[in-house]
Formats: sequence, C-alpha cells, structure tokens
Amino acid sequence: MLESNVSLDELRSLITRHAGRSGPAVGGLLLSAADKPSPPTATVAEPTLAVVAQGAKRLTLGDRIYDYGAGQYLVVSVGLPVTGQLAQASPERPFLGCGLTLSPAVIASLILEAGPAAHTREPGRRSETPRGVAVSDAPDDLLDAMVRMVRLLGRPADAPVLAPMIEREIHWRLLTGEQGATVRQIGLADSRLSHVGRAIRWIRDHHAEAIRVDDLAGISGMSASAFHRHFRAVTAMTPIQYQKRIRLQEARLLLLSGSRDVAAVGFTVGYDSASQFSREYRRLFGVPPGQDAARLRQQAGDLSCTPSPV
Repeated sequence: MLESNVSLDELRSLITRHAGRSGPAVGGLLLSAADKPSPPTATVAEPTLAVVAQGAKRLTLGDRIYDYGAGQYLVVSVGLPVTGQLAQASPERPFLGCGLTLSPAVIASLILEAGPAAHTREPGRRSETPRGVAVSDAPDDLLDAMVRMVRLLGRPADAPVLAPMIEREIHWRLLTGEQGATVRQIGLADSRLSHVGRAIRWIRDHHAEAIRVDDLAGISGMSASAFHRHFRAVTAMTPIQYQKRIRLQEARLLLLSGSRDVAAVGFTVGYDSASQFSREYRRLFGVPPGQDAARLRQQAGDLSCTPSPV
C-alpha cells in the first residue's frame, strides 16, 4: 500500500506540472486536469487505458455505469459511444488523470512473444465474451510504469528511446492483470471482440445507411443469434441502438462545427424525419439540437480543463 501511495503522489505531482502545457508528445499519452465537476459529455471512446490519480469519473455505456476514482483504472477495448463526466473535482482537490491509447499491434506482439504467460490469470473467464469497458484497482507495477511514462514529458531527450519500452510494459501489465481477458482480445485477430469490432467499424463508417443484423452477422463471421448476443455483451446495446448513438453523436459534432440547419443535419446522419431526429436527440442530450448546439458553442471557448482520455 505504501508503494501505491508513493506512486499516486508522484503521479499527481507530474500531472499537475504538465497538464495543459505545450511540449513534445510522448507516444499515445494523455493528461487530464480539471477544477470542477463536468456535465455528462457524449463521445466515442477508442481502445484506451485511463488512470485516475485524484478525484473521480463516471462513464455510462448503454445501461451500464462505471465509477472509478483515485488509484483505479478503466479500460475501453473497442470503439464505443459512451457518456463521461467528472464526478469529483474542486479547486482545492482538482481531478487529475492520465491515459494511454492502447495498441492492438503491441498487444499481439506481446502475446506472440510471451506465449502461455500472456494469458489472463483468471482462466475461468476466457470463454466469456469480454465487455467493452472494465474497471479495476491499479496495481503497484502499473502505477509505477505510468509514473515513468509521464516523467518523460519533462525529459524529451529520453522519450524517443524509453517511451516505446514503457508503453510495452504498460500493455504487458494490463495483459497479465485483472482485466487481461479483455485486453488480450484487442490483439487477437480471431477473437470475439475483433469479430464484433468489424461490425462496429462498419456501422461507424456507414452510420447513415440502413442496417440489417443478418448482414452485420455476416461481416462478423457469426450466426445472427450469436452475433446479437456477443454484440450486446461487448457494447451493452443492440446494433440498432449503437447506430442511433453514433448518428446522434455525429449530428452533435456537425452542429458544433457550425451547421445551423437542424433538419439538414438530421438527414445527413441518416434520419428521414426531422421530428424524429429532434425527438431522439433531445432524449439523449436533454435539449433540442439547436439549443444544444448554441450552448456548446458558448462553452467551447471557456474550457478550464485539458482533454480527458475517457
């Protein structure tokens, strides 16, 4: 416990020092700092590791809620439409977090090099379809590796050489840790997660088109019933619900980027009915699209925190 506390203390110090400052990037490292809670924000989360050093966050995926705080980490294993918010943050104790983009290629390489040692330590879970999001307490070796990764922001001469090695170590700590079953699936071309991922990518690339579950099952190489079951296990949504989330989040981006014709945006993302678009948009985001876009534009220039990993 002492080592964990020491690592968290240094991680907090490093994030406070470097968050929001310009400088050379270090791999897929992300830092996040904020001095007040935030409202729920919808985004599409890519495969990512997020570690909280101080404060707390909440992530919602479909009907699942994930709360994670200081000393915990969250893993997203596939592109998912999620809603995230800062739950605990204040000027006295700001939210501090860091994250890393997860690499399927690095995971696949580690699995090949390590062989049986790369298998999760929870063999009883291997036959289950992994969920797309998981939360665990961060072990000391993972926190230590994250500290060394963030240190490189202040050591630009070391970063090109050391960052790839520490990145591999972080992936290894995840692969052999409590959420190893989920992380392992990211690197396997024939895993259930990768099969579902094919359908997810197709929906995201063709979100404005009508979809048929049978066609998505074919893309995934599964029967329709098996595909539906595994898709829901990973995403906490049906394929139609997933497509709707992607459509509405894409519409929000279009509105924020300057489009003021609400009906045209609805048609662009795949809605045939402007009223249905406005109704479903309000159901997800709480306000009508035009009002939401105006509020987001007003807030865009008044952000007090750096981007959050998830």
